[in-house]
Amino acid sequence: MTQSEIEKQFPTLDRRSFLSSSVTKGLAVGAIGTSGSLWRSLTSAADGKTPKRVLLRSSWQTVNIGDIAHTPGVLSILREHLPDVEVTLWPSNVDNGVEALLRKEFPKLKIAKPRSEELKQAFRECDFLLHGSGASIVAERDLVRWREETGKPYGIYGITFPMKKSSATTARNEEAMARSVEVLSQARFVFFRDSKSLELAKSLGASAPVMEFGPDGAFACDLRDEPAADRFLEENQLEPQKFLCCIPRLRYTPYWTIKPNVKFDPVKHARNEAMKEHDHAQLREAIVRVVRETDHKVLVCPEDRTQMAVGKEMLIDRLPKDVLSRVVWRPNYWLTGEAVSVYMKSAGLFGNEMHSPIMCIGHGIPAIVCRFEEQTSKGYMWEDIGLGDWLFDLDSETDRNRIVPAVLQMAKDLDAAKAKANKARQFVEKRQRETMAVLQSELASVS
Repeated sequence: MTQSEIEKQFPTLDRRSFLSSSVTKGLAVGAIGTSGSLWRSLTSAADGKTPKRVLLRSSWQTVNIGDIAHTPGVLSILREHLPDVEVTLWPSNVDNGVEALLRKEFPKLKIAKPRSEELKQAFRECDFLLHGSGASIVAERDLVRWREETGKPYGIYGITFPMKKSSATTARNEEAMARSVEVLSQARFVFFRDSKSLELAKSLGASAPVMEFGPDGAFACDLRDEPAADRFLEENQLEPQKFLCCIPRLRYTPYWTIKPNVKFDPVKHARNEAMKEHDHAQLREAIVRVVRETDHKVLVCPEDRTQMAVGKEMLIDRLPKDVLSRVVWRPNYWLTGEAVSVYMKSAGLFGNEMHSPIMCIGHGIPAIVCRFEEQTSKGYMWEDIGLGDWLFDLDSETDRNRIVPAVLQMAKDLDAAKAKANKARQFVEKRQRETMAVLQSELASVS
């Protein structure tokens, strides 16, 4: 029986009803057409085949909305392109309300926390381990453990591969890099979120069967909290499409100010102090010019829990009095859903962070990225997705001088800025489809 014949015979049946009816009517399920994912799903279920199972290693921490966004982003991509795959999340951390957020958005998701019975079961039952997006091979040891304990394949999705990690003050030694190259080479595929990471991996001899550019999973993060966003805008008299968002950042995140188990680092602190004026002067000037030359307001907001204080010290407290009345400072942290909902109501974003811009572009909202050496090569993904004109190196005087004009142009010609953002979004979505085709092929080869 062909797909069209089945549709005629069962025009109103849902999946469960169809399967039940197909059994009672003695349908030859193997004759069902395979032109759509629904029909592939029906075929698999009717044949009694166990669906493929993926163990997603992700959710690194919850003090940064970008780190939170990695997981729902990859889960959304899997849900859209591989809807029949069962996913179990192996997180490092899902506290601060993030676990509830994930379970609400992905009700079928299984969560296997470290050292749990659920994780042991996942090791037995899952067919493939997928390492989610991150600043490096974050769970490198876990990939080795998976390979040694199960012998099953793994892949790596949307990472930066740096000589010096963003949290480090010195480069990794040759032995450490060699271990990482071996982990890359043992993967079935590695998608790097910036081309410079791909080039470095190849130059060091990494040899996975597939090594390509693959967007950070956070591009697909679609968490929303519209009520919270609407309340925030109303309380602060921010009108949709009439404000820009600005995010500050120090060279090194001062985790010692928010994490009790992290010791004060004098080297990082000294570097932060030496560069904080240098790294925020152009953002301040952009705020001043936007307020004085357009009808937009500016929202100074955080990507992580340390940045509310940075925004107040380096931006709010140093703005001219005539500008302050049209600048809003968010004094408290927020979760990813509220942040995304606010970004989507804005006219665009600029600042020294990476993942808020990623989430903006994922929804067609213009976003300008200012980077510096300590952030590794991740910012260069803007060049990879066609937004090189919106990437600025704060360590380059030429680039620094171009920041304010670029922000003004974005604010004054929103239609052109949105068209540019949407073109990048379309390219990202194309690559997401292509990367999922690679994963689908790998899962199909698993017996």
